[in-house]
Amino acid sequence: MTTIMVTTMIALLLLGFPMMIPLITAAVIGFFMMFNGLGQMDTLIQQMMAGIRPASLIAVPMFILAADIMTRGQSAERLINMVMSFIGHVKGGLAVSTAASCTLFGAVSGSTQATVVAIGSPLRPKMLKAGYSDSFTLALIINASDIAFLIPPSIGMIIYGVISGTSIGELFIAGIGPGLLILLMFATYCVIYAIVKDVPTEPRSTWRTRALSVRDALWPLGFPVIIVGGIYGGIFSPTEAAAACVLYAIVLEFVIFRSLKAADIYAIAKSTGLITAVVFILVAVGNGFSWIISFAQIPQEILAAVGIQEAGPTGVLIAICIAFFVACMFVDPIVVILVLTPIFAPAVEATSLDPVLVGILITLQVAIGSATPPFGCDIFTAIAIFKRPYLDVIKGTPPFIFILVLAAALLIMFPQIALFLRDLAYA
Repeated sequence: MTTIMVTTMIALLLLGFPMMIPLITAAVIGFFMMFNGLGQMDTLIQQMMAGIRPASLIAVPMFILAADIMTRGQSAERLINMVMSFIGHVKGGLAVSTAASCTLFGAVSGSTQATVVAIGSPLRPKMLKAGYSDSFTLALIINASDIAFLIPPSIGMIIYGVISGTSIGELFIAGIGPGLLILLMFATYCVIYAIVKDVPTEPRSTWRTRALSVRDALWPLGFPVIIVGGIYGGIFSPTEAAAACVLYAIVLEFVIFRSLKAADIYAIAKSTGLITAVVFILVAVGNGFSWIISFAQIPQEILAAVGIQEAGPTGVLIAICIAFFVACMFVDPIVVILVLTPIFAPAVEATSLDPVLVGILITLQVAIGSATPPFGCDIFTAIAIFKRPYLDVIKGTPPFIFILVLAAALLIMFPQIALFLRDLAYA
């Protein structure tokens, strides 16, 4: 049965069908083979509906809506100006500012693709003008945007939390340490690159300019305060924090900044609705597929065949990293989380691994795979936004992928990078 399901999925993917079709087709085939017919198909449909029933999933469209509003408004520009005013004049400062701006906007939006658009669009021309190569610039924007997967709010963490039953609040705070670590590693590489290539520096900003940029950025910086402060101050649940972010984004962009008008509401709502529909269809179909493979004991068979459970906690973590990294090179990250998380669940439980640490490593691998050839989704976002050929976009990615893989290795060796803040907040 496993062979038939996998073969069917691969064949449909190669024929160009969207991911939801191979998933549901494989699930129906598995259901048919297990129950000798489709007479109880309502059971599979119930499982699919159960996948989108958890209340915590309400946060997903909320964060998508907030990110869409901010991407079309002034929040990204104000964050960029603040970061540039302080570090733009140092060697590699413009590249470091780009990485820092991606991190800040990721903490505001939770979306890698929104970050590519919001930060990459204004900063890429500046970096090219300053003397950075286009391949380096594109690779930096793509990979730094993936820090949004780790810095709360993270849509990937929400999906993992729902599938695995892990606290989303704990995942959010545990992602801060690894996100900042990756930013530091990227910044170090950017400085070294600028020194080796002798990239000119930007003019130093005056303290008055810096003060004004901080004043302008105070409003957008309210988003992480609402999310992190609200959740860990006991004011909001993650879902309520998402709703508060939407309200804050509306007030900010429509009332205070006046960057958006009533006429923009339809386009924003349409865009959010389309993205949300895709996400929820994938979640529903993925849950049905996961139920089929769990019912058929396929995860246990796979893990027993490769002997992962006997490898111990470190071996399980390495196997998880490899599997998610490779899968996200070819398939949408949400689908990978939906399909692979249940497969590795028995091994995680058997080795008593902390599910929060596992979730952070999975999220990091999803981030790496999303920017890795051949089919990382952020690569194609960059191609569409910047109108550059595929080979130009991926040319500069290897050093950043190496840095991200190194960060994953450090997390496996030193799990407190992720768990320190979690343990502090939930002591």
